[in-house]
Amino acid sequence: MLHQRGWRKAFTVQEMLDAWARLVGEVEDGYSGLVDEYTNDLYSRNWLHEAWPILTECTIVLRTPQVKALDDRFRAATVFDDGMALAQFHRISGFDPVDMWWWRRHPRLLVGDLGRSLRSAGATA
Repeated sequence: MLHQRGWRKAFTVQEMLDAWARLVGEVEDGYSGLVDEYTNDLYSRNWLHEAWPILTECTIVLRTPQVKALDDRFRAATVFDDGMALAQFHRISGFDPVDMWWWRRHPRLLVGDLGRSLRSAGATA
């Protein structure tokens, strides 16, 4: 169904949980890739957000604790700036600020290309 809504392929829940977990781990360690790679990686969380209402109840019950744990880790490894720095590089105004909160945060550890880009946009740790 999400593929029909414009996602490039029919991902599985596990694929996107793995992608979100990978990003969370990289943010905790210091994400050093390009800002475009970072914003692309954030879309794994968008996919989970869009998928949740159409998943089976069993899948939701089983997977929600994993998503919440990853979300908590992401919040701990990032700083809320209401999307000010990231918005300099990616259009986030169309994302609901409450439901899609991950777009309003940036990594606490500002390293590599991403760190330089976000610092140039006013991000601080």
